[in-house]
Amino acid sequence: MKLLLLAAVGGALGAGARHLVNVAFGRLLGSGFPWHTVFVNVVGSLAMGILIAALAVRFSGPLETRTFLATGVLGGFTTFSAFSLDFANLVERGAWSQAIGYAGGSVVLSIAALFVGLWGARAVLT
Repeated sequence: MKLLLLAAVGGALGAGARHLVNVAFGRLLGSGFPWHTVFVNVVGSLAMGILIAALAVRFSGPLETRTFLATGVLGGFTTFSAFSLDFANLVERGAWSQAIGYAGGSVVLSIAALFVGLWGARAVLT
């Protein structure tokens, strides 16, 4: 039950942060392209790489910490369900080239960011 509560509280914080990013990007860039979702997926993946490496290499983080931060905060912040919806919306608008670029770019950049986070954190922490 304790881990469930930690994940839930962390998820609420992550989801709140995601909402703030959505609002800020909407005001800055408009809503024609889902830059907000690209941003949270890439930044969230980078943060996940750093966090997991730091917990494993340097801090031997307890399960509670990992549950709160990785499952909760970052799980609530990153948005692959919103990613899927944004992709579908682009396709339904007939914006196929944007949809394909969005999907490919989001996946490749997020995975690359996770590896950069892992490698960077390992280099600094070991």
